[in-house]
Amino acid sequence: MKIRKGLVSALIIGSLIVSIPLSASAKNINKEHFDYVALGDSLAAGQTPMKSLDKGYVDYLTSRFEQSQYHVALDNYGVSGYTTTNILNELFNPLNEQNASLLESISEAELVTIDIGANDLLAQLGSIQQNPALAQSVLEGIGNNLFAILSRIDSINPGTNVYVMGYYNPFPHLPEAQQAALLPLLDALNQTIQNMAMMNGDIFVPTANVIEKHEKEYLPNPADIHLSLEGYQVVAKEFWKAIQKNK
Repeated sequence: MKIRKGLVSALIIGSLIVSIPLSASAKNINKEHFDYVALGDSLAAGQTPMKSLDKGYVDYLTSRFEQSQYHVALDNYGVSGYTTTNILNELFNPLNEQNASLLESISEAELVTIDIGANDLLAQLGSIQQNPALAQSVLEGIGNNLFAILSRIDSINPGTNVYVMGYYNPFPHLPEAQQAALLPLLDALNQTIQNMAMMNGDIFVPTANVIEKHEKEYLPNPADIHLSLEGYQVVAKEFWKAIQKNK
C-alpha cells in the first residue's frame, strides 16, 4: 500500500534529522526488447564540464543493456536546467508540447530513470545561506513535486520499473569550510528523494559515495558542477547494479 501525500511534509522534516531505510522492490525487466524513458536535468541530458552535450549516464546505461544482448528503444527527455516544476508541467499540462509524446513513451516503457531536484535547490541556495530556516520549505516543495511526478508515472504505467537517482557533491573544489555548510543540504536533498522513491515503491540509486572516491577527477572543472564521461560511466554502473539486484 502506498503512503499518500498527507504524510509527505512530515517525512521530509524527519529526513533532516534521521535516515529512513529503503525497502522497495522493483518489477522485472525480462524482455529481450524493451522501452526505456529517461527523465531529468542536465545529468540525464549528458552535459559535460565544458558546457557541451555528450554521453551521459543514460547513454552508458543503455550501452550496458545492449552489451548484455538487450535491444533498447530509448526516449531521453532530459533537459539541462530542468527542475521538478518543468517535469510536472510536461506530465500534467496537455498544452505542453512534450505532454502527448511523454505520456505515450511512459505508457510503453518497461524502464524509467529520473534525476531531478538539484536545480530546485541550487536556485534557492543563496537564500538558504542567508536564512537557513528556508531549507525545510524548499526541501518540502521538492519532495511534494517529486511525489507527484512519481505518482503520475505510476498512474500512467503501473507495470514500469522506476529508478530515482540521488545526487553527488557538486562542489568538491570548494574549501572544506564551505563544503561543511553545503553537504548537510545535499544529504537532506538525497534523503528527501529517497523517501519519495520509497513512498511510491520505486528504487533509489545513490551516487554520492562512488563519486566522492575520485570526485575531483569526475568533476574536473572547478567552475562547473557536471561530471566527466568517466563520472557518467560510474553513475550508469550504479543504476545497472541496482537494476540487476532488483530483477
